[in-house]
Amino acid sequence: MANVLIEGGVLVNEGRSFRGYLVVQGERIAEIGEGAYPREEFSGERIDARGMWVLPGVIDDQVHFREPGLTYKEDIFSGSRAAVAGGVTSFMDMPNTKPTTTTLELLEHKREVAASKSLINYSFYFGATNNNLRELRRVDPRTTCGVKVFMGSSTGNMLVDDQRVLSAIFAESPVLIATHCEDDSMIRTLTERYRHEYGDRVTPAMHAVIRSAEACYRSSARAVELADRYGSNLHVLHVSTERELSLFDAKAVGEKKITSEVCVHHLWFSEEDYTTKGNRIKWNPSVKSVADRAALRGGLLGGKVDVVATDHAPHTKEEKAKPYWECPSGGPLIQHSLVAMLELSKQGVLTPEQVVEKMCHAPAIRFSIRDRGFLRPGAYADIALVRQDDPWVVGPDNILYKCGWSPFEGTRFSHRVAYTLVNGRVVNRNGGIDESYRGEALEFLR
Repeated sequence: MANVLIEGGVLVNEGRSFRGYLVVQGERIAEIGEGAYPREEFSGERIDARGMWVLPGVIDDQVHFREPGLTYKEDIFSGSRAAVAGGVTSFMDMPNTKPTTTTLELLEHKREVAASKSLINYSFYFGATNNNLRELRRVDPRTTCGVKVFMGSSTGNMLVDDQRVLSAIFAESPVLIATHCEDDSMIRTLTERYRHEYGDRVTPAMHAVIRSAEACYRSSARAVELADRYGSNLHVLHVSTERELSLFDAKAVGEKKITSEVCVHHLWFSEEDYTTKGNRIKWNPSVKSVADRAALRGGLLGGKVDVVATDHAPHTKEEKAKPYWECPSGGPLIQHSLVAMLELSKQGVLTPEQVVEKMCHAPAIRFSIRDRGFLRPGAYADIALVRQDDPWVVGPDNILYKCGWSPFEGTRFSHRVAYTLVNGRVVNRNGGIDESYRGEALEFLR
């Protein structure tokens, strides 16, 4: 690989921002300095980063790239292509595909597919069920990001509702436990009530009532209680309510065994947006109140929320246009996650340094990822260069998702990802994607 010098930009890393330079040699960062590059000559490519932020590449700890079995919505190639366009350099993919990733053989198969198709770095969750505890115990902590446990309605046979099995998972899992927390019995009761009372007149705005804040809190509280009891390494995914924040400590991410993640859509949208967005913002857990959104933003600043991710989960336009009861939950986000968070920064919700902390540093620390998530000499050169004042509007001509739509369509963003480097290779150059590059498997220091 050729050497690269990035000069003239503002490096945002580990709570600091400073104008300086960064040298890449092969796959790694070789040198970082403040001010101008101190030597006149450089053997390699020079990138003029004036007017740009130089950030660590984003690590997204929750995506659904739909491969295998659902590739008409998305696949590892198309998902990673959209990701790298948005400054995301590593992903962790969920197991609710077809077939579900609930055996070590299927887990290894997904790694092999990613090695041949992914433009960025990758890892995959092993999916827990009521019946695969023996297999789960054999998961390799060095190669697998975590075990996904659905403690609420899920795809296929992945709802873990056998309490003995659930306790055994929390007691014995060799890797981090990542949970989807919604109380299934509460959701079933409300679903039946709303079907009876409203039938086909149910609207997307009722989604936040059917999949309620109380259902989220009850399930998250159960997960935290189990983790406390067994000393588990727990990461609660897509926290969506103010009340759930009471379950988490306001400490640095590296000091906790129980952590939380929030998704971009729960920080951006509220239930008021169902009027205009409809099923396009139908997610599980649901987008909730303005007060919940404000509390989640405060949780980021106060240290109770540790990681920002996407839960990127594409469905086709046709699927999302169906009536409420038939419309699947989820939406595409990974191409726009970084610019959306930087837009919140421009609005004063958080600082650019905090965006980097929650999207780059914290996932690397929480999952013990080897040599990624920071701009440091010796680290892999996973880097995003973001032009600070380059407004653009999300539309069909610039959406790279295989499903062809975005909940952000019509949104004007102030920042644009200009370059993305993956392991030292420029894979995104002003929107031109090097589709020949392949990322590497993430390694975990466990």
